[in-house]
Amino acid sequence: MKREPIPIEELDVRIHHLWDVQWLLLTAGDFAAGSYNTMTVSWGSLGVMWNVPFAQVVVRPGRHTFNFIDRLPTFTLCAFAERYRPALQRLGTKSGRDGDKIAESGLTPQPSSAVAAPGFAEAELVLECRKIYSDDLDPARFLDPAINRNYPAKDYHRFYFGEIVAVSGTDDYRRPGTR
Repeated sequence: MKREPIPIEELDVRIHHLWDVQWLLLTAGDFAAGSYNTMTVSWGSLGVMWNVPFAQVVVRPGRHTFNFIDRLPTFTLCAFAERYRPALQRLGTKSGRDGDKIAESGLTPQPSSAVAAPGFAEAELVLECRKIYSDDLDPARFLDPAINRNYPAKDYHRFYFGEIVAVSGTDDYRRPGTR
């Protein structure tokens, strides 16, 4: 996959499509140390917070990736073409605690340009993020009682804000007219 650096001002994504339809891989850990895990995510956001571009992700404490994102300072979000959907489905349903689910997926982890967490060679888009905030969802603050249906086991997500420090992608993710 031919990706090039994209200045954040030139990044152009269909946000709802990216999260809800396309899905992303959230990867946390340290590539050089060989200590990382990934999971498929379809809940999150992109925007500006505290005057920096950010990505917000949520991870339940029971997920194996939680151990990595909670301990280490960086993470990546990677988007893929539809042909990689089976790999993302596998990575979203297997833990990684008891085997090498990344190898089973057929995807190729690779070093990122600015953070310790890896991206993937096959990704069309890689957002490299440095954690700047985390907190636990508090069910007492849910304004819509229907939200509780997402938590039958009471395993509320921890959310993380990551400053987007580097972006690489195909021209499909570059604002038209900026190339």
